[in-house]
Amino acid sequence: MTKISKTDMNRAVGRRKRASARVQISKGTGKVVINGQDIKTFLPYFEWQELVVAPLKAIGKEKDLDVSALAQGGGKKGQATSVQLGIARALVLWNEEFRKTLKTLGFLTRDPRIKERKKPGLKKARRAAQWSKR
Repeated sequence: MTKISKTDMNRAVGRRKRASARVQISKGTGKVVINGQDIKTFLPYFEWQELVVAPLKAIGKEKDLDVSALAQGGGKKGQATSVQLGIARALVLWNEEFRKTLKTLGFLTRDPRIKERKKPGLKKARRAAQWSKR
């Protein structure tokens, strides 16, 4: 992630579970596009849409910056949170002063939880076969 001037665009990567998103922000009118689709089309639930634009709202730039993201892997909510992290990271590259606000709100912290691996002798990661006394 290299530093780019404020007149150009900034790029960052966000990840969550199996999902990853490459995010690009630039000056514009507040348009958010994920995988070539408008945010309302790509993310059908209002809650997920709010997750994505939360870092922009936190610094008051939701109407000033355009966001373009390529999300892949995982589910829709995982992709939404990975785009959120990517936007927050790109905003910090845009202006280092945003770091304190975004950090206190938790937008710069990657959620480290991932799916636990299946263990031998068990049915799933932790689920054992049913035990019978007789």
